[in-house]
Amino acid sequence: MKFLYAARGIYNKEYGGDEFSWDKYIEWSKLTHLTELVSLDGMLNENLVEPDFDSAEDWNFIYCEGIFQTDLFTSVDFVFKRLKAIDTFNLLAVVLEPEQDCKYVMVEGFEFVGYELLDRDFSISALTNCGGFDETFLPTDLNDKGLIDDFTKAYEIKKMLIENNPDEHHADTNVIAVWRHKTIGR
Repeated sequence: MKFLYAARGIYNKEYGGDEFSWDKYIEWSKLTHLTELVSLDGMLNENLVEPDFDSAEDWNFIYCEGIFQTDLFTSVDFVFKRLKAIDTFNLLAVVLEPEQDCKYVMVEGFEFVGYELLDRDFSISALTNCGGFDETFLPTDLNDKGLIDDFTKAYEIKKMLIENNPDEHHADTNVIAVWRHKTIGR
């Protein structure tokens, strides 16, 4: 498995942004059971790593998937080197398109929190930032972090999203397994 890393802002009742408060988000999303959103969606969970795009060295750590530049990085040390000065954040380890159930994969210092479905260009979560795809999944299919717990269900939803919404850009997704560090940033 190839692990990538990210540092994301926390989004919950305590740390919700001013423009889109937690209460407004919960009302809009209908995800009333969430306790926190742990997502790779940069609109909801801010990317806290600021690479120097003019540095050839930094490009060695910025992960690109085909033509898409992601907010994922190949080294946790690089994440810390370029992390914005902030006390509380989510340090994430992720695997793109995993081929096995990741809830049994132990990553030292991290806990598995679920599967994210980001659109093809790695920017928007089809699970938590598209207003719902009720013909494909329901809010109850997501855990209290806004992710899918079950490996098979994640791939079923991925398949059904594009079948049910062939013209919707955000329905063409990547399955991403997500682990969050137990202590760093918490």
